Amino acid sequence: MNALYFLPLLLFLSPPVCSRGRDWAHHGAPMFADLSVREMKAVRSYLHNIPELRLTSAQNLILKKNSILLMELHLPKKHEALRSLDRGHARPPREARVVVQFGNQTKPNITEYIVGPLPSPNSHYVRTFKGNRPVRFESRPITRVEYEHVEVMLVEIATKAKKLIEELTGGYTYANCTDRCLTFSDIAPRGLEPGERRSWIMLQKFVEGYFIHPIGLEVLINHQDLDPEKWTVQKIWFNSMYFDSIEELVEKYEQGEITLPTLPDEDDSYSTYIPRGHSHTPTDIHGPKLVEPQGRRYHLDRNFVEYAGWSFAYRVRSSAGLQVFDLRFNGERIAYEISLQEAIAFYAGDTPAAMQTKYIDAGWAMGSSSFELAPGIDCPEIATFVDLYHFFDTDKPVQHKNALCVFEMTTGMPLRRHFNSNFSGGYNFYAGLENSVLVVRTTSTVYNYDYIWDFLFYQNGVVEVRVSATGYIHATFFTPNGLNYGTKVFHYVLGNLHTHLVHYKVDLDIAGRENSFETIDLKYVNFTNPWSPEHFIVQSKLVRTERKTEKSAAFRFGKKFPRYTHFYNPTEKNKWGHNKGYRIQFNSHAHSVLPRGWREENGISWARYPLAVTRHKDSEVSSSSIFTQNDPWEPAVSFEDYIRNNEDLVKQDLVAWVTVGFLHVPHSEDIPNTATPGNAVGFFLRPFNFFDEDPSLSSRSTVIVRPGPDREPIVQRWTPATVGHCVTDKPFFYNGTYAEV
Repeated sequence: MNALYFLPLLLFLSPPVCSRGRDWAHHGAPMFADLSVREMKAVRSYLHNIPELRLTSAQNLILKKNSILLMELHLPKKHEALRSLDRGHARPPREARVVVQFGNQTKPNITEYIVGPLPSPNSHYVRTFKGNRPVRFESRPITRVEYEHVEVMLVEIATKAKKLIEELTGGYTYANCTDRCLTFSDIAPRGLEPGERRSWIMLQKFVEGYFIHPIGLEVLINHQDLDPEKWTVQKIWFNSMYFDSIEELVEKYEQGEITLPTLPDEDDSYSTYIPRGHSHTPTDIHGPKLVEPQGRRYHLDRNFVEYAGWSFAYRVRSSAGLQVFDLRFNGERIAYEISLQEAIAFYAGDTPAAMQTKYIDAGWAMGSSSFELAPGIDCPEIATFVDLYHFFDTDKPVQHKNALCVFEMTTGMPLRRHFNSNFSGGYNFYAGLENSVLVVRTTSTVYNYDYIWDFLFYQNGVVEVRVSATGYIHATFFTPNGLNYGTKVFHYVLGNLHTHLVHYKVDLDIAGRENSFETIDLKYVNFTNPWSPEHFIVQSKLVRTERKTEKSAAFRFGKKFPRYTHFYNPTEKNKWGHNKGYRIQFNSHAHSVLPRGWREENGISWARYPLAVTRHKDSEVSSSSIFTQNDPWEPAVSFEDYIRNNEDLVKQDLVAWVTVGFLHVPHSEDIPNTATPGNAVGFFLRPFNFFDEDPSLSSRSTVIVRPGPDREPIVQRWTPATVGHCVTDKPFFYNGTYAEV
């Protein structure tokens, strides 16, 4: 019998590629899941049972010890992951990345281990950075134990200056107080060159919002030695003057050589959220709420999410934060990875603490700062809330309840609409589609600042990546010269200017891994009008430039940026003959924060570029590290190295590195808190000839209205005509705690 006879039957019996791809994606999602509590405990137990490591508790009060600092998932190599995601093969073994502080050594060091297989590890090996860069012990993040020793030293300093501080603040003290107490904020980087560990610390009133209550006393402590008894005070700043010791300051104060600034004795509630002023909004009824009249339209299975054709896996890396993997639309991969890499805030000011402040937030374990989200405020009440678990500066996994949320929302703006007028008082038709999006959200509260991290998935194949900044400004004591570096926001408080920059990794796989990159600009052309030769036509013309090498695809801040940045597959085309592609569209006001090559700028070389494109390498997994904050001068990870070899980008596996941000000059409306409107930046991934038409056409939420014969509207819709009525009857509840488990 003719073999062709069986072909229709075989095609009918074969599972659709889309469905099969979905199943494999679901099967592969656990590769990207954060470490479980069981896995974390097993890894800790395994390493603590290796005698030569001599590991002890992270909470042991001595600094000269060997202990685990950080534990998080170690990602599989991309080609190994793709075998599981694209062919249904077995998943590669799960492994953990563990950072160990070896302080109890002749030469203290930081070593990273890869431990596996999980959940029952039995082997490990040392992980090195690209170029085998060593990690200086001084570049490690500060731990709770080290802070406890700082606290002891500050008590000693404040006790010596007790009379001065009490007179200055109206009775506030640092030690042995139950009311009217002081606290502190510490500044980084901790020094001016590699190998240093000395921090400027400023004292503040310990009230709600203490970040904007500086008292004007700043102390430089050298805490490099692992014996806190050998720590020293190197400088004191007070009232725009520098002193070599606290004793010198106290002596000059007692001799009447120092005039204390006058701090107004008034209510410190200006930094609180307590309402004040006249409200013009009714308080006996709630505002609008988001509802799901017939239930959820997305599916969440552990770390695997599906919604309106989208599917992806997510994780929250303890060091850096939210990541999305294997992002697909209708079963076809758009990106292998979109991930937060780093966030910085570089300041300027008149006091030493202000001029030294250059925060590089992965060094504060930005991802593990993902605390509980409040329903109805941080996320809608209808959201699905997910617990996160972190292992940073601890002996047991720490549970952060409800620290991630997933929800669908309407934007209040149509995705598409058209009113077709008949220009005679009527219409031919109206059609519109509501704009519903899926949001995945976490936050990072890195001391004073709160970052809200969002991934938004639209029905038309668009992804939006966004960060919104809120929280308290970083404020210092006001001096007249400080007005060159910020704004007076209270009687003695200066809000210091600063620039926020956020870095993302976008590993695009457009219709496969062999992609190319081009920029599209416009130029004017002038030619004779073909239908009126005595005239000329001037108009814009597309100019496409293929970027064939990494250096040609690294765009500097301060230089003209292309109008379109387009990633495409040169061998895959849509129905109309165009290369299937996606483009990155920026929503950002970022600029560079330091001159190229200037000391601390070496640690953030990614911040030279709003966009840089490189070839994928498993060794270039991240653009920063937790060690950059305290050694930006000779960083363990140097992003510039990713570009320096200038590799070919044509038909390659490409990674886009995206920098977004904004300048913040604080103003009086930042009291008590910086608000999110106007402080949100990010980028869009937008299809550019990837589809044959707008894929949101598949949405059944479309509504079409046409006039009938009697001019009565005829409504055509594919969803229920009435929405229904439902709002949660549960009272607001928020706990806010987190604990070892």
